Amino acid sequence: MEKRKQVNKILVVDDEKDIVDILKYNLLQQKEFEVLTAYNGRDAIKIAQEEKPDLILLDIMMPELNGFDVCKKLKSSPVTADIPVIFLTAKENEIDEIIGLELGADDYIQKPLSPRKIIARVKSVLRRVYNEPEKTVKVPDHVKFKGIEVDVASHTVKINGEEVFFPKKEFKLLHFLISNRGKVFSREVILNEIWGENIYVVDRTIDVHIAKIREKLGEYADYIETIKGLGYRFNDE
Repeated sequence: MEKRKQVNKILVVDDEKDIVDILKYNLLQQKEFEVLTAYNGRDAIKIAQEEKPDLILLDIMMPELNGFDVCKKLKSSPVTADIPVIFLTAKENEIDEIIGLELGADDYIQKPLSPRKIIARVKSVLRRVYNEPEKTVKVPDHVKFKGIEVDVASHTVKINGEEVFFPKKEFKLLHFLISNRGKVFSREVILNEIWGENIYVVDRTIDVHIAKIREKLGEYADYIETIKGLGYRFNDE
């Protein structure tokens, strides 16, 4: 991932114009953001595909196409899959938060919104996503194991010869585990290697990513083992 630009392009999506205007005003005050706006899910998808923003602030409760649906469509397309998403919601519900994480969201903020908090979280996510953490475990750029082939240069995963799309974090996590077959890694080590140190990510986030990787691996899913009380291992037997 290339380093973050001097000015970052932020897409703000909410069906309430007042909220969009407040967020736009406060972001522009920082002098380091360019702000795009959308008031519904369909426009958000179109703008994201055309403009490729550096981050999306996305309201969940919108008519016709809600934020979850928008995020799902964005994360399923190679063009927009790596764009970080911060959900904005008026609902205080752990299930919604888990759904958001499962869809690939990077953060989740409840309304009423504090512009200062929003800006702090936006900057935190941008740092986390665009500044690659320094690796402590060396991994090769091209790895092949049975019918699984992972190539960093082309960012591709082939399973039994067929290319399967993996978003950035899932790709990095699979690449890390399959490159270190037989080794058990704690959640802490995985967090540091994939997300970087001093970044708050809950254990549930790792579990969600592992579950999605297993689903895509199909017949090879069981090679990624959960070692109770320790972490995860890619079994090479």
